Amino acid sequence: MEKHLPSLHFEFYDNQLMSPLTVVNNGHTVNIDLPRSALVPQITGGLMWEKFEPKSIHFHWGSPNSKGSEHTINNERYDAEIHIVHKNVRYFDLSVGEASKFPDGLAVLALMIQAVPVSKRTDNPLFKIFDVLPQIIPNQSNATIKGEFSLQQFLDQVENKDFYTYKGSLTTPMCAESVTWTVFKDVVHFPQKEMSKLWSLRDSRGRPLINNYRKSQNINYRDVYFKHAPVYRGP
Repeated sequence: MEKHLPSLHFEFYDNQLMSPLTVVNNGHTVNIDLPRSALVPQITGGLMWEKFEPKSIHFHWGSPNSKGSEHTINNERYDAEIHIVHKNVRYFDLSVGEASKFPDGLAVLALMIQAVPVSKRTDNPLFKIFDVLPQIIPNQSNATIKGEFSLQQFLDQVENKDFYTYKGSLTTPMCAESVTWTVFKDVVHFPQKEMSKLWSLRDSRGRPLINNYRKSQNINYRDVYFKHAPVYRGP
């Protein structure tokens, strides 16, 4: 469904995140908590009527034999998905878990990752994160990322004016109905060799940490909107 929605607005998204940043294998996913800086990155627009600040980044993926994005676009599932989790600034004094009790508590930016057979290294911070994955194979292990990056660098491969958005839930129990989802139409390409590092991680039982995505759910009368900004080609 198309609807006239405001474009996304990113504030301080191109500022370098405060370091050091710690990557954690928590037995369910690869997670990075984002420290609060003096100039706090914020987003608004789409279905987000208030400002949201980023709190963490985590991933969902498949296995050597299956794809693992949580969203599908035109019925296509991708190899993995990045979630940048934001909290409504209205709830500045609450934790993410506490804010999730409110229907406007959270917002998540979702980017699809497609594995490709190239090995060229770019400025995408995914490379810095995946560099330390061999250090966090055991459950509850962590490693420090070397070098700095900004949240904007995650978005450099996508057109942030083209996105799907809807009001939904978290994808992990208790699946609180508190998330404004923004799913970018464009896909991030990332080397297959790097992606395969995810399959070596272990969960809390020492088993391969694979297929950590929630299966597609029924829309259940939700409205899903698509925002598209036509390209101006001149007179």
